[in-house]
Amino acid sequence: MNKQLSGGCFCGSIRYTFEHGDYLTANCHCTMCRRTSAAPFVSWIVVPNNHFRYTAGKPKLLKSSGHGSRYFCPDCGTPIACILDSHPDVIDITLCSLDTPETIIPEHEVYTETRMPWLTTNK
Repeated sequence: MNKQLSGGCFCGSIRYTFEHGDYLTANCHCTMCRRTSAAPFVSWIVVPNNHFRYTAGKPKLLKSSGHGSRYFCPDCGTPIACILDSHPDVIDITLCSLDTPETIIPEHEVYTETRMPWLTTNK
């Protein structure tokens, strides 16, 4: 059996698990991620749908654009996931909703053209 990673929302209403794997990770600086999280960027891990499942609760859907849907806890508001029409076979999971987010380091920076000008990186 493959190692599982688990996570969920702040209040514990939403829980999920997925198979550990070598998945794409990125810090997204797009304006939509910033607005829906009220943060300067959102860190994501991109997981194949067939490796991911919710184990408790049901997230609320926010149709955030004509090509994407975001999912969050209806009780505490924690952003959990995003699914884009262009990649329906994967689910983007908010990295910091993992139980152990410190074990995964984002490898990419995306939409850097809209990065907050006061944000610096350690590169």
